[in-house]
Parts: sequence; C-alpha cells; structure tokens
Amino acid sequence: MTWLLATILVPLVGAAVVAGMKKNDRLATLTALVVSLLTFLLVIPLWASYSPSGDRIQQKSSMDWIPNFGIHISFGIDGIALVMIAVIGLLVPIVVGALGLTDKLPAGRSAGGFLSLILVQEALTIAVFAATDVFLFYVLFEIMLIPMYFLIGGYGGANRQYAAVKFFLYSFLGGLIMLASAIGAYSLASDKLGKGTFDWETLVTVVREAPLGTQIWLFIGFFLAFAIKAPLVPFHTWLPDAAGQAPIGVAVLLVGVLDKVGTFGFLRYCLPMFPEASKELAPWVLVLAVAGVLYGSILAAGQHDMKRFIAYVSIAHFGFIALGIFTFNEQAMVGSVSYMLNHSLATGMLIVVVGLIVMRGGSTKISDYGGMAKVTPLLGGMLLIAGLSTLSLPGTNSFISEFLVLLGSFVDYPVYTIIATVGMVLAAAYVLWLYQRVMQGPVRGDALMGAGGGPGTAIAPELGATKAIKDLGGREIAILAPMVVLIIALGFYPKPVLDTITPSVQATMSSVQGGK
Repeated sequence: MTWLLATILVPLVGAAVVAGMKKNDRLATLTALVVSLLTFLLVIPLWASYSPSGDRIQQKSSMDWIPNFGIHISFGIDGIALVMIAVIGLLVPIVVGALGLTDKLPAGRSAGGFLSLILVQEALTIAVFAATDVFLFYVLFEIMLIPMYFLIGGYGGANRQYAAVKFFLYSFLGGLIMLASAIGAYSLASDKLGKGTFDWETLVTVVREAPLGTQIWLFIGFFLAFAIKAPLVPFHTWLPDAAGQAPIGVAVLLVGVLDKVGTFGFLRYCLPMFPEASKELAPWVLVLAVAGVLYGSILAAGQHDMKRFIAYVSIAHFGFIALGIFTFNEQAMVGSVSYMLNHSLATGMLIVVVGLIVMRGGSTKISDYGGMAKVTPLLGGMLLIAGLSTLSLPGTNSFISEFLVLLGSFVDYPVYTIIATVGMVLAAAYVLWLYQRVMQGPVRGDALMGAGGGPGTAIAPELGATKAIKDLGGREIAILAPMVVLIIALGFYPKPVLDTITPSVQATMSSVQGGK
C-alpha cells in the first residue's frame, strides 16, 4: 500500500459510507468533510516522499488486470501529476465545507447522495492523473464522466439535463477516438516486441520510433480527446453550458480540476509518445491556442452571467497553457504546468466567491448587482483577490506562470506570443469590469435593497435601503482563507512548486528531443 493508493482509496471508501446516510444530511456532510480532509492530509506524506531528483515515475504499484492483453492496474506519479493531485486534495474539502453556503440542494435531494458523488469524483480524478497503464487511463477517463454527469444533471440549474448530456457526449466521443489510437499503439508494440502492452513507459519507447505518418494519425486520436477535455477552441462549446448549469461546488471541480486532464494528457501522452507528430502539428495547435486566448477573452467581456463569464475566462487561460506546452521550450512548459495549478486556485476561489454572491443576491446575472462592497466589504475584498489572481497581477500566484509561458514561447514563436499578450490586456479589462459592476457604484439589486428579506440595520438611508444580507461569516472565511494564503504565498515564493515540476518537464522535453 503506497501513499498514492491510499489517496485514491480513502475517498472511494468514504463515498460508500456517505451514500448510506441519505436520511441525515448533517452527519453525511460532516463525514464527507472528515474523509476529504483525511485525503488532503495524505497528500502531505505523498508530497514529502516524492523526490524531484529521483525516478521519473514514483510511488509505483501494479497488479494484473487482463494479463492476456498486457493490461494492468498500474499507478505512479511524476511532479506534474503530484501538483494536480495536491490541488484536488485542497479543493474537495472546500467544496464540501461550502455546501449550503454556495448551493442549495434541490427539494427531495439528500446531501449524502450529492457528497458521495463528489468523493467518487475525487477518487477517479486522482486515479486518472496517477494511471500509468494507457488502457486503465482510458477506462478512468470515461468512467469519471459518470459522477459528473449526475452531479450536473441531478443538482444543476434549469437547463441541467441539456448541459449534462452535452458534457457527457463530447467527452465520451473524445475518449472513443483516443481508444482507437491506444489500440493502434498496442498493435505497434505487438509488432515490435512480439506481444502487446499498454504500459506507458514501454509504449513511449516503442511508438516514438513509428513512421511520421503513423505517429500523426495516432497523435490526432489522443489530441482530440484532450483538446475536448481541456477545452481548446473550437472544441469548447460544452464548457459554458456545463459550468453555467452546474452547482457552484461542482463547477469548482469541473473548471478547476477536470479540465486539467486535457492539458495533462498533452504532456503525459501526446508529446512523449508522438514527439515527431507533436512537432509537425505544433503550428496548428498554436493557432488554436492563440485563438482560444482571444476568443475566450472577448466573449468573457461580453457575458451577462457570472458563471458563464468564468467559463470563458478559463477557455482563454487554457489557450495560454497550450501555448506554453506546444512551443517545446522548457521555460514555457514549466510555466504551463504551474499555470495548471494556479488556474485551479484562482478559478476555484473565484467560483466559490461567485457562489457566495449568488446565494446572497439570488441571481447569477451581473446586471442584478451593484454597490455590493458597501454591504459586504469582506466579500468584495475576496472577489478582488480572486479577480487579481485571475488577471495574473504581479504578487499573485498566476503571474509567474503567465510570465514564464510568454517569456519561453517568445524565443521561437514571437508572433504567437505577441498576439497572446492581447489576452492579458483584455483580462485586466473584463475582470475589473466584473468587479466594478458587482461591487462598486450605487447599491442595486432586490436582495441588497431589502426585497430579499432578512434582518439588518439601515444602509444608504437616502435610498431607503435595508441590509438584507450579511458579510462573510467565520465558516465562509475559513473556506476562503487557504486559497487566499496560497494565492499570495505562491505569488511571492513559487519555488517549491517549480522545483517539483521542473524535473518532470525536463524528462518530457528529453522524450520529445529523442531521449527516453
């Protein structure tokens, strides 16, 4: 039993326990919180036991699954997978702790059912990042869609069924295309070794020697699955619908974590297994990346719904991540990997803060708010911190990531980089626009003006307004505090994260350049 296996199994077992508590929401919530915190605590020894200067894949474990076809249940992590598992471990307790503060469950739905799905989603997502058997990765890639489908379709907004089905079909189709390429890689291994295998390390050494034409076709299968998951333009259309209809806690995991499976797939599978195809098709991918930066930024600026706003912001950020990956520059790639982590923190906090706003104001429409900082100054400060991290202000965690991506990509692709910097300017505009509309100006909105009911003292007497909502309470501050601390700490001292991911990035670069 490794620390990695324990991190996968604990939330899975916890989900089974919580699922049986459908008649006691309080006990179910407390149990899920304990399980999620225990999972997070397991990340600490997992991180401590990882040696950046050690083997490329660590915490290995393997057992036969379908030995006649060379399929195993195999897990292991590199530095890239480790940071993503760490951020999952952080975000899930926040999601569980925020239940009731950011979301109200539909009538007739129990907290036990909702939280058991959250814990299953956590276990499957950790397992996806840790899988070192390509067939196992595919199976988990598809299975992890099921709890998310039910979370969106069962607990989301008015158009939840449409959004859930669209999310599922897009990702499921991408996975089937990836399976075809995985079978092709298996056949190549069978021809060369005399027996087929889905072991990732073996396939990296075998498939990379295939002719360029073969590599390109196999690359396309994996790339499409990951481009849909990321998502890159034009494969992005499922995300605004899914994020817009998902409950706040589910949106945190969807936009903050699940999407990273796509960019992780680029780094783990596309580049090492198909290095020549990756370099051959890189200019086309860079076009999509830059298009995503501009498209996501422009549409974010035109959104009237806060949740869809965040979805389009994320599309722009994934453009930056893809830009750093496919420039094949170590500095830019390190920036992309750290961006995966920092985007999860910034976006996760932004979604939670939006959830707190919506619970107070009763609407996701930006136009329904105004002057909220006069009523809830602490909440206004939290929105500002999340927004500044989102626009990569120096001193926040996202700055170093975006800086490294642009600095590294400029070396070989200055035109793409210059175009992408337009997205930075637009980010400042749309984030500050959101903050100004919601938090500044005269007090507006039914809840803020007293129509929402509730106790309070008079504010803005000239408007005859009464305080119908309260500022952040102790529980809400406790939920947001870890993300605030990390956003500021990693903004000034990103070294622990960079030291962890850099050797894995160097190993990926070595695979692309001809090493093993």
